[in-house]
Amino acid sequence: MSLTVTPIRPDFGAEVSGLDLSAPQNPDIKRELNALLARYAVLVFRDQSLSPPQFMAAAENFGELMDQQLKKYVLPDYPMVGCNSTDDLPRKNGKLQVRGENYHTDHSNERCPPKATTLHALQVPPSGGDTQFVDVRQAYDDLPTTLKEKIRNLYSLHVHQSSRSPRELTKLSPEDLAKIPTALQPLVIKHPGSGRPALYLNTGRMEGIDGMDPDQGYALIEDLYRRATHTRYEYRHKWRVGDMVIWDNQAVMHQANADYDPEQKRFLYRLMIKGVALTPALA
Repeated sequence: MSLTVTPIRPDFGAEVSGLDLSAPQNPDIKRELNALLARYAVLVFRDQSLSPPQFMAAAENFGELMDQQLKKYVLPDYPMVGCNSTDDLPRKNGKLQVRGENYHTDHSNERCPPKATTLHALQVPPSGGDTQFVDVRQAYDDLPTTLKEKIRNLYSLHVHQSSRSPRELTKLSPEDLAKIPTALQPLVIKHPGSGRPALYLNTGRMEGIDGMDPDQGYALIEDLYRRATHTRYEYRHKWRVGDMVIWDNQAVMHQANADYDPEQKRFLYRLMIKGVALTPALA
């Protein structure tokens, strides 16, 4: 089987065709898929029809599956498979309050955050509900040299929800919150596959900058976030039923959008791939 790879942007985002992900893949295809993910950071597979076990097997082409952190959003018969469903979302003034608004990287408070996250679309609204991605590798490359020097050895404590989070994360009981890990993460990481440096940001979880005055630390985080989320680094994915999209959490940030009719159903399966402890790029 021969894959067809169509880049979406130069070295960022690619549509991969010629592959039925419901079938097992041979070792050569798996190696090629992982190399493509390391290069392009976001891979789009169209016209897939995957049951939960098939989706799990497709995701395992990229590594070992990771447990879902929030057990309330999983399929009852397949607890490894999360679900993003309109039915689970609260509303405020008639507008959906989606999980994943504001750019972030998944579960950055884990000591070993997920290597990748993947979604498979079963139902999507006629318009809206896109997922946006920004390339934090290129965003780092474009920083002024003086700013690169300033942040090269800085760390931030990532928690369930920052005291200055721009969005409200899922509320947890004190018992459940006690089970959620925290991790001190580098501000600039070395990608475990490609070796490229990248910004590592998640404003919903970052509790300032370690060793820095709180106000100055949050101001620095906001400045880096503003730079990294410029539209020059963005790919905006417009979902179609049957899409499977996988992204590299050490190369991109992503965000969800609540810009669709709350009466329209949106339902996607979600899986994560286990990652490794992050390595600072410039220590």
